[in-house]
Amino acid sequence: MKVGNLQFPERSVVLAPMEDVTDSPFRQMCKLHGADIVYTEFISSEAIIRESDKSMHKMEFEEMERPFGIQIFGGREEAMYGAAKIAEENNPDLVDINFGCPVYKVVKKNAGSACLRDLGMMERMAATVVEATNLPVTVKTRLGWDEATIRIQEVALMLQRVGVKALTVHCRTRAQGYKGTARWEYLKLLKDTPGLEIPIIGNGDITTPEEAKHVFDSTGVDGIMIGRAAIGNPWIFNAIKTYLDTGEKLPEPTLREKLEACAEQLRASVKHHGERYGVIMMKKHYGNYLKGIRNGKHLRMELMKFSEPEQIIDRLMHFSETDMYPSVALQAV
Repeated sequence: MKVGNLQFPERSVVLAPMEDVTDSPFRQMCKLHGADIVYTEFISSEAIIRESDKSMHKMEFEEMERPFGIQIFGGREEAMYGAAKIAEENNPDLVDINFGCPVYKVVKKNAGSACLRDLGMMERMAATVVEATNLPVTVKTRLGWDEATIRIQEVALMLQRVGVKALTVHCRTRAQGYKGTARWEYLKLLKDTPGLEIPIIGNGDITTPEEAKHVFDSTGVDGIMIGRAAIGNPWIFNAIKTYLDTGEKLPEPTLREKLEACAEQLRASVKHHGERYGVIMMKKHYGNYLKGIRNGKHLRMELMKFSEPEQIIDRLMHFSETDMYPSVALQAV
């Protein structure tokens, strides 16, 4: 899969940008376990041009995360131009535009999936970002604003025309949000579109190696993007790649592997965010790392009470599924 001047593996498996999830420590874990490209969570172009501390911090990354992209969103061309310039100064490999976020607070600012109601605005925004940077520009969007406005072939050809180098499509409309099922048939429609040459990456409801293979085989997409299925499960990237290459399913990670990965991400989180915020950021990940583990819910409740990373790591390293918890804890679940 070629994106501008960058060459990626055939049938690439990419980490989706997710708000308050895909920080550098989480991206590092996914990269270690096989993600071909990782992206920041989306960052407001308005915040970037103001050079707010939070937005600047979100763009920070480690070299081992490469190939790495910064995703930006916004409703003003001037802000998107300035944000792309500043993003490029942070030396990523890609700049991505979010034209898909369905959340009201984003849409009301004419950003995210709001652009699906006005393809002229989407075209201007994309062209502005392409003009602002020498880096390859990619786009992530949805099928349409609602059922009546699905014009994804037109969108793809328009984005290609203004210089966008790859397109990721979440196969739902904005009106669907995250409900219903993703409609992968539109990915095949895109791949069969005359004149469309940029890579197409499919996103939505891809949670297992079997689903990943089905999407590749039935649609011919160049890559797939994994979102929520990777939270607490960075192993999914290598699991998908192994299944695609050999047809074999990797064994589930062991209890020890899950606990050690959780501890490793916590250490990276503290290094990246500082002790206090690093611990806070990890709280949203415990439940997914401990999913399916006997007494995992009780361990999560225990970890949530700790404020010192050393306490958390020590408890993770000494946890056993046979640990006894008081009956009061059982009642609280």
